[in-house]
Amino acid sequence: MERIFIFDTTLRDGEQAPGASMTLDQKLAVARQLEILGVDIIEAGFPVSSPYQFETVQAVAAEIRNATIAALARAVRSDIDKAAESIRKACSGRIHTFIATSPIHMEYKLKKTPDEVLAMAVEAVRYARNLCGEVEFSAEDGTRSDIDFLCRITEKVIEAGARIVNIPDTVGYSTPEEYGALIAAIRNRVPNIDKAVLSVHNHNDLGMGVATSLAGIQNGARQIECTVNGIGERAGNAAMEEIVMAMKVRKDLFPFEMKIDTRQIYKTSRLVANTIAYPLPKNKAVVGENTFLHESGIHQDGVLKHKQTYEIMRPEDVGREVNNIVLGRHSGRNAILTRIQELGIALSPEETELVYNRFLKVADKKKEVYDEDLFSIVNDELGRQNSFYTMDYFNIISGNAPLIPTATVELKYNGESYREAAVGDGPVAAVIRAIDRITGLKTRLTEFNLQAVTPNKNALGEAGVSVLIDGKNYSGRGSSTDILEATAKAYLNAVNNYCIHKNRPEAEC
Repeated sequence: MERIFIFDTTLRDGEQAPGASMTLDQKLAVARQLEILGVDIIEAGFPVSSPYQFETVQAVAAEIRNATIAALARAVRSDIDKAAESIRKACSGRIHTFIATSPIHMEYKLKKTPDEVLAMAVEAVRYARNLCGEVEFSAEDGTRSDIDFLCRITEKVIEAGARIVNIPDTVGYSTPEEYGALIAAIRNRVPNIDKAVLSVHNHNDLGMGVATSLAGIQNGARQIECTVNGIGERAGNAAMEEIVMAMKVRKDLFPFEMKIDTRQIYKTSRLVANTIAYPLPKNKAVVGENTFLHESGIHQDGVLKHKQTYEIMRPEDVGREVNNIVLGRHSGRNAILTRIQELGIALSPEETELVYNRFLKVADKKKEVYDEDLFSIVNDELGRQNSFYTMDYFNIISGNAPLIPTATVELKYNGESYREAAVGDGPVAAVIRAIDRITGLKTRLTEFNLQAVTPNKNALGEAGVSVLIDGKNYSGRGSSTDILEATAKAYLNAVNNYCIHKNRPEAEC
């Protein structure tokens, strides 16, 4: 069978989603899990855009051994030089250079003629090929490009040394039938297309990112560029887990091989969701909480008689195995740490101790601790590391009028403790104002969500927030059996993410 290559751009395109920026340690943790998952290529970042981006690509390239590490570069020499330097220590490296090819982009963004764009693309690929053994070229906004020009530039960059050519639907404009026809036309009209792998990279603005990507595969593309949970610019990218499982379930339509270990999908999905504080919708395809739940009596009856009546895949296919070990306050250290390892979570000895101590506190308040609780506990504790502010104490007084919601918060910063109190329209507003009084930041809460991580009335609550600071959104997440504590932790996590970003030696392009 032919091979399909999975190119994961969670660390680059995915991180461009509002509020989804990650620290270096977080990026490395996601990269490690992507390696375990079995993706073929990890696009680690855009090195020239900032010193921080260069550092993260370099760190991922130095550590990951079983995936190709790609670095993005515009079709200019300075970008390509930075990309080449950033992946120098990679076992397998790739320079991914791009330039826009649609009339609207060439005229208004680049202010260049098609001939000038063609010359820049060829020069960029040729230059990159002298610095790296593997070069990919992307025709940005390919689906709105003139087909004759697209075929021409594809032929020329292959002649110059590109071995992967990507035709992205950059703005999610195309339909599956239309996109499939575009890929077929390029395969039929470009004489040297057999010397390169055709790639697809489709956005989800009209909700068709996965469908257009699969249409590309059916018409001859052999690399799919995607992100975990579909995160990315605007409405996001084609979701990796949906693409992989669609090809696995519909093997009759997609008779291809992949290197992906699908049993790692759920772990990878939860890791990314927790890392960037983007909660998974319950009805999210493949990895959502409701994927394997059946409430309708007719459905329940059918599943009890034969699972395939209403289930086209099994929970264990994506790594949602039934766990027979119940963790609680009487569980031993070994049982807890073994389960954490089984979930694919790698911890240092110091992190292990932090997580174990937090587990004991949660287990004192809950009868049973589920896998979802463990994910939240790990994310919470790791998020506290390298934090600028930590919360030592909080107290909230709230109730019906005439009682005014009041919050008292004590934070630690650089070894010093600071305490403030504030009132608000409700307890959430009060605790946020108290934190803001300590940090001195001017913020605006732009998104707030709260959900139970697991069932039952003593469930761990998980809060997710998005906070606007200095014109940019920062996400945060926190968990606790007390929802107000979870909210305070989430807000403080967002503030810490801002502080981390502010203290990077970078100037984002």
